[in-house]
Amino acid sequence: MDASDITRGTLLDLDGAPWLVVEVSTQAPSARGGNTLTRVKARNLRTGQLQSRSFRSGDLVEEASCERRPTQYLYRDGDAYQFMDEESFEQFSLDADQLGDAAGYLTEGLVIRALLYRDEVINVELPNTVDLEVVETVPTIKGATATAQAKPATLSTGLQVMVPPYLSAGEVIRIDTRTGKFIERIRG
Repeated sequence: MDASDITRGTLLDLDGAPWLVVEVSTQAPSARGGNTLTRVKARNLRTGQLQSRSFRSGDLVEEASCERRPTQYLYRDGDAYQFMDEESFEQFSLDADQLGDAAGYLTEGLVIRALLYRDEVINVELPNTVDLEVVETVPTIKGATATAQAKPATLSTGLQVMVPPYLSAGEVIRIDTRTGKFIERIRG
């Protein structure tokens, strides 16, 4: 693929390893001409290492060929997260470094997709949204509206997000896993 086609979430095969693009920025050519510069921040899905790379338009990069399988998250055991392949019923684990931000969205029983690279499970793909319980936040502000200033909240998985001031502990909210932002209250 052309380097100018790289977007957030693209899987690249760089140096014989799979990399997930987590940030992309482009810089237009100067008035004197030249190529558009694409800066990419990517995470190695085997090691969890973050790396920045730059490409010029016209550079060819290889997309990683990955298989996706339906998988269920089972439980956390220390730093290891346990999963089960829903087709073969085989269990496997990934550590927090491999999962990155995805670890904050995992709840027992959540059905996701495992990402396999050369028959090795390297990561998981989350659904676009998950529902999580607010376990801790500052007290509700009387008369608060949805357009008021946001406040921090800790969710049942330990994830911290900004929520509207009218929410309180015990409420279940929907979170966008791509941005980490509050979408709506599900139930109080």
